[in-house]
Amino acid sequence: MDSLKPFNRQSYVNVETFRKTGVGVKTPVWFVQDGEILYVRTMANSGKVKRIRNNGNVNIAPCKADGTPVGDWIPAAAREIKDPATDKQVDRLLGKKYGLMKTFFSLASSLRKQEGTILEIKLNR
Repeated sequence: MDSLKPFNRQSYVNVETFRKTGVGVKTPVWFVQDGEILYVRTMANSGKVKRIRNNGNVNIAPCKADGTPVGDWIPAAAREIKDPATDKQVDRLLGKKYGLMKTFFSLASSLRKQEGTILEIKLNR
C-alpha cells in the first residue's frame, strides 16, 4: 500500500485519460481505495469511460476538488468493471468515505435514471 500512500486522506484523484489523438483530458473525481486498487464510480456514458474503453492507460494524481494536483502524476491502468460484488463493495466504501454527500449524489443520479459504472485503477509496475 506504500505505492498508494500519496492518496491517503485525499478526497479526489485527478484521472488523465487520452483521446484517440493522444491529447490528455484531466478529470478530478471521488475515489476509494481497496488494497492496491483505486475505484471510481461514474456515469457509464461519460467521456472518461469512453476514453478508457478505447485506451486504458491513464495518469493519476491526488488533487483538490478543482483538479489542482497535490502530488506527483503516476502512470496507471484503468478498466471498467461490471461485477455486482465489486459494485456493492465500492458503493459501501464510497458511503463510508463521503457520507451524506455520496447519498445525495446517488439519489440524484437514480432520479435522472443515469446508469453508473465502476472504474478500477491499478498503478503500473
